[in-house]
Amino acid sequence: MNILLIGSGGREHAMAMKMAESTLCDRLYCSPGNPGTDECAENVPLDLGDMEALGRFLEENAIDLIVSGPEQPLVDGLHDRLLESGALDGRCFFGPEQAGAQLEGSKDFAKEFMVRNQIPTAAYRSFHATEKQQAKEYLQEVAPPFVLKADGLAAGKGVIITETIEEAEQALDELMGGALGDAGKTVVIEAFLKGREFSVFVMTNGEDAVWLPAAKDYKRIGEGDVGPNTGGMGSISPVPFLDETLRSKVDERIVQRTLKGLKKENLPFLGFLFFGLIEVEGEPFVIEYNVRLGDPETQSILPRTEGDLLAAMWDLAHGNAPSALGEKEEHSASVILASKGYPGSYTKGEPISLNGLGSHIRVIHAGTAHDGSGRLVTSGGRVLAVNALGGRLSDCLENVYAAIGKIEFDGMQYRRDIGSGL
Repeated sequence: MNILLIGSGGREHAMAMKMAESTLCDRLYCSPGNPGTDECAENVPLDLGDMEALGRFLEENAIDLIVSGPEQPLVDGLHDRLLESGALDGRCFFGPEQAGAQLEGSKDFAKEFMVRNQIPTAAYRSFHATEKQQAKEYLQEVAPPFVLKADGLAAGKGVIITETIEEAEQALDELMGGALGDAGKTVVIEAFLKGREFSVFVMTNGEDAVWLPAAKDYKRIGEGDVGPNTGGMGSISPVPFLDETLRSKVDERIVQRTLKGLKKENLPFLGFLFFGLIEVEGEPFVIEYNVRLGDPETQSILPRTEGDLLAAMWDLAHGNAPSALGEKEEHSASVILASKGYPGSYTKGEPISLNGLGSHIRVIHAGTAHDGSGRLVTSGGRVLAVNALGGRLSDCLENVYAAIGKIEFDGMQYRRDIGSGL
């Protein structure tokens, strides 16, 4: 099978490594890819807006399966455009069409979907930028902390939690004033839920669901979960508090109701479904949906996934009984190394040194590039993920942090408390 994987981050490098293990994988292309994916796939520069050129690439390289790593192409309707152009004839696209991608593309749509389908989530109200005064009046009616969410995609930075009404009103002004572009034209104000967050992932064709290992990620830039939200500063798997009782509740009340809702509302869905969840006194609630794998959770869950990821994807796409995927007994931990200044403006082009890390360490590239001299340099906010497996979580973390001590680039920052708060 020949596969085209779309994306250039750490998630895509981790996915490429897992796909390349499959006996079904003949040729694996990644667009645009990064220096990490270049080690297990062939990086190709493709313009996703040029349907003619993209269709020609699919035909000339006999592509059987297309997978979108990031959410933006899905929300922008890449699947739909390929269908309309005829480029998918005889091919599979593993990722939802634009209608289904609204579950991630619009927080307001997702909340309405959950309410319609009796899926547990926090109480909320949505306000358009033209309703700013009504939104501020609503803030006066709810108790702190205040949770404000930009409706659209915001690279993991669209959620603001404040303790005071003054800070909440300022955040509302910034979101509705264009701080995140069109993403903040509508803002969801949500009740604050106090509990333990975790993430569940399934692969689905709208009927069957194949579970992947669950994970917990760490979103804030600072240790102790302080500072602004980022795209994620690390993750661990499995989740110690996700026992069989809680898992059963998640499956029955959230996963199955979501699949039934998609079917009832005529939203065809083939791809990954990510459930951002919070456990409150033993009960699970949905914080958000994503229509792709998480980042940096993928860097922790795929090394623990037992079985052939490609075979399961292919079976789901063709309506066959899906190949089951298991979980290794080992624990997995990933720590993100970020550029100076992230999640704000950050530097680029800093040389990276990776020496003597050992075969037990996975270094997953996210924001890296080669400069004109062929040196590996930083090119993004989140630069690398360092992952290790171990019999205990403490073993993983000890190995990860020991490896980080051997990695160098100017301004490197990371959290030293990944794996805490469990």
